[in-house]
Amino acid sequence: MNLSDPRALLRHLYDVAVARALPGRVLAAHLPPPPKGRTLVLGAGKAGGSMAQALEAAWPRAAPLSGLVITRYDHIPPGYRPERLELVEAAHPVPDEASRRGAERMLAMTQGLTADDLVICLISGGGSALLSLPAPGLTLEDKQAVNRALLKSGAAIDEMNCVRKHLSAIKGGRLAAACAPAQVLTLLISDVPGDDPQVIASGPTVADATSCADALAICRRYGIALPSAALAGLESGAFETPKPGDPRLAGHELVMLATPQQSLEAAAAAARALGLEAHILSDEMEGESREVGKVQAALARAVARRDAPFRKPCVILSGGETTVTVKSKGEASDATGRPPGRGGRATEFLLGAAIALQGEPGVHLLAADTDGIDGVEDNAGAIVTPSTLARAAALGLSAQRELDANNAYGFFAPLGDLVAPGPTFTNVNDFRALLVL
Repeated sequence: MNLSDPRALLRHLYDVAVARALPGRVLAAHLPPPPKGRTLVLGAGKAGGSMAQALEAAWPRAAPLSGLVITRYDHIPPGYRPERLELVEAAHPVPDEASRRGAERMLAMTQGLTADDLVICLISGGGSALLSLPAPGLTLEDKQAVNRALLKSGAAIDEMNCVRKHLSAIKGGRLAAACAPAQVLTLLISDVPGDDPQVIASGPTVADATSCADALAICRRYGIALPSAALAGLESGAFETPKPGDPRLAGHELVMLATPQQSLEAAAAAARALGLEAHILSDEMEGESREVGKVQAALARAVARRDAPFRKPCVILSGGETTVTVKSKGEASDATGRPPGRGGRATEFLLGAAIALQGEPGVHLLAADTDGIDGVEDNAGAIVTPSTLARAAALGLSAQRELDANNAYGFFAPLGDLVAPGPTFTNVNDFRALLVL
């Protein structure tokens, strides 16, 4: 591989980043010996299938093992046939009835645990939707409506999960509290800026420092309409979560198996092995996707034109979780009044960057979600090249018009520039690479 094929190089770096976060590579080393009693496995997330597979493969055959793990539809690794664990598939990013039933069964499995038992919790990004048991008085429809509103609001992931956990009967530390007095070991794959375990999958096994008042303030800030039961539960404090110091969570252990920073470091090492300078900006970048795209485009332009702040050729890496504020039909700026189009935060980042770059020579970009799915589409992200805007114009595509309509997928698909690896069976959030030659 060399610099004469920028697309292949960028895809190689993405693949290396994903591989670093695969549970089969990192989970077995962190398993404890079997306990005196039984071992119960409970889990939820986009990486749930591959985490369960890695655990089953590593756990002693003679030791008892049972449990339930919930993952996204089509996210069970090919060829994996669970023998001792049960896998349930459910919807993401908006929960469905399978999410609710799975969470209800999971909570029921915690009944009768003793101090001799061990609960291993496999938690990864996506668990907020996949593990969805409404708080008392709320319906699944209530949770779905709030979830959809949050996803369209532009709220940051920690804000969304603050609301989600307070409207839940299982998240925000409640699952771990239900496991008392058993020993609990939580194995985490982080998909959030800062790797805060309270935020990953809305922290089902972690004490929650946020409050009902915080959740209510977030809903008011973003204009999220709450069902009457949700409003009453937040205003009264009835939906409060277990807090730090709760004795039911004493002695619990937590291990971070994979993080965005570790994947960025693996990609940087791969770039350097090819003789390319590599720089990691941050694994915690947040903000409106298109605006972050503009900022990173400005950085790439400075490197391309002035060799500052980095000398070219180089690759500039970043991670984190940006957001997309989706316009309603009435807000669409397209003169036809068409509704918002298809896309996710990775492709919207790229479209914003492409417009800002205006075909800057020598600058190539890849942005993709490490779980293989950009939002709800069938791609992980896309690639921008110096010829992107010119090729789009030749097809009659206006980058600005598609950006205004949140239709980044519809922009990149006709160009053949989508990155579509399919589900990767892990999730350490956004991966972005700017290659400046």
